[in-house]
Amino acid sequence: MPSAFDFEHSPFDCLTAEERERVRAHVDIAYFREGEAILEAGMAPTHLFVVIKGFVQQFEHGGSEAVASFGPHDTFDGRSLLSGQVGGRFVAAEEVLAYQLARQVVTELIARNATFGALLFSDLSNKLAAIAGRVGQHELQSLALARVDAIPVRAPHFVDADCDVLSVVRLLQAERSTNVLVRDLSGPAPRLGIFTVTALQRAVLHGTPLDRLPVREVSSFGLITVDAAAPVGDALIVMVRHRVHRVVVMADDGGGDGGRVVGVLEALDLFSFLSNHSYLINREIAEAQDLQALARASAHVTQLVGLLHGGGTRVGQIATLVQALNGQLFQRAWELIAPPELVANSCLFVMGSEGRGEQLQKTDQDNGLLLRDGYAPPADLDAICQRLTRALIEFGWPECPGGVMVSNPQWRAGQAELAERACQWLLQPDGERLMALAIFLDAHAVAGDTTLLAGVRARLFSLATDNDAMLARFAAAIDAFAEDSHWWQRLLAFGEPTAPHFDVKKQGLFPIVHGVRSLALRAGLDATSTAERLEALVAAGRIEREFAADLLESLYFFMGLRLKAGLAEQAAGHEVSGQVDPARMSSLERDLLKDTLEVVKRFRRMLRLSFRLDAL
Repeated sequence: MPSAFDFEHSPFDCLTAEERERVRAHVDIAYFREGEAILEAGMAPTHLFVVIKGFVQQFEHGGSEAVASFGPHDTFDGRSLLSGQVGGRFVAAEEVLAYQLARQVVTELIARNATFGALLFSDLSNKLAAIAGRVGQHELQSLALARVDAIPVRAPHFVDADCDVLSVVRLLQAERSTNVLVRDLSGPAPRLGIFTVTALQRAVLHGTPLDRLPVREVSSFGLITVDAAAPVGDALIVMVRHRVHRVVVMADDGGGDGGRVVGVLEALDLFSFLSNHSYLINREIAEAQDLQALARASAHVTQLVGLLHGGGTRVGQIATLVQALNGQLFQRAWELIAPPELVANSCLFVMGSEGRGEQLQKTDQDNGLLLRDGYAPPADLDAICQRLTRALIEFGWPECPGGVMVSNPQWRAGQAELAERACQWLLQPDGERLMALAIFLDAHAVAGDTTLLAGVRARLFSLATDNDAMLARFAAAIDAFAEDSHWWQRLLAFGEPTAPHFDVKKQGLFPIVHGVRSLALRAGLDATSTAERLEALVAAGRIEREFAADLLESLYFFMGLRLKAGLAEQAAGHEVSGQVDPARMSSLERDLLKDTLEVVKRFRRMLRLSFRLDAL
């Protein structure tokens, strides 16, 4: 009876001490010769296997191509234990030594440990949710995943809008508080505002004696709120996006009246809870007086990504926070470089993964500049835009090889000119125009007058939905990187010295991003992020919610793989390549990679049918 069972690998790493003893007491070792069938399709499974040495290949029933491969520390075939019947054929690719655990013991562990069961049997969404909910990479659960109401939120203090400011200040002093919530019942509908110590300056300058000045006159009624059940990371994003130091925490009691005020969450309380420096970066950007200061802030954003990833923060939350911080970085850089009149009459926008809010590490620049029709830009516009491009290179964004940057006159235009150009991309498509269209569909305004971009996008979408031939050609790009039909089989040989590296962008990210982008374009949906597009497609009945969830979780998994590999390359002083070495992946990561790549294959099949790509 073996006693050296390794509990450091999924799904056994989530077992309790008592459950581990149960495994040790009942596990045996099995040996299989090269070429020997371990499991045959249709047979009743009796054991769960964990590979100690060697490799096992899985074949679909009746198929000759391997669909999965299992190496040391990998577990198979848990799903057949659940169904009661083996779905494929498992063959020893070389001599195999494996632990085998009886089905009855596995069933008992599932009954006692829900996470073990989820990691062993669940579909992709539930498996990833189980991972997110357990102990993280460093045995510390990410604080950013905790609920807002886990923070000691400051209790609210209420005053009537007619109360004078002097009385309110006395209340603040007595309660040692920095704010009160103001109830105003004087209008046609009740409203709730906030008065803070920073508003006291406005009250003094108002000119009315403080004991006769109603607090309503100097209060803010556009409250920024966050749900008490929301992740702490979401509250952080709200503060950064709205540039506020506090948010009102609301609890939904099911009454349908907007919820109950729980209290006020101060930035200092949130950041002492999170123990990171994102708020300081936000302030650093806002107070930057030169490009050198912004370069330092940009470096701090990069450091923050590594910090949050190391702490186990969800990839989607990191990406959203990075988009908010980077957006402010772009805006401040444009304000420092461009004259105020140009800033007011232009819209600086970003595209690609930055535009979608899916960029974790700085990649090639994708940006453009839209000018208000009728506005005459300064004579040195080109020099101004060249300076912005050079500044972004200094901030860490490499120059775009395709020239998709404001320094390229092709990506600077007036409203009417850019709208006409975008319509030509749509109506007279060729390879280059379709690429430009795909890039522009992800455009997100970061500085200047954002309505300028909204108008151009609205005109583009008004023409898109009736052009089936163009939409099919546009969607066909999902197979742009699928020319090598044997890459998957080579990837399955991850234990061999010649096993290829996995290009996360080409084989994982791009098919999902572009496929969802194509569906959104056909449906006339103006969302830019993949998550927002999927949600809108579900709401429009264009895709099943369960499949949309699998696509989004797969996207985040690929983003996480790419980030982990990129951070390792950066730490080693190497250029970020976007490549992942399967041999360096954990058994859980390889298991999830197989699941997510299967989601990509299903999505490609769906798109081929939906857009009739086989007819092209």
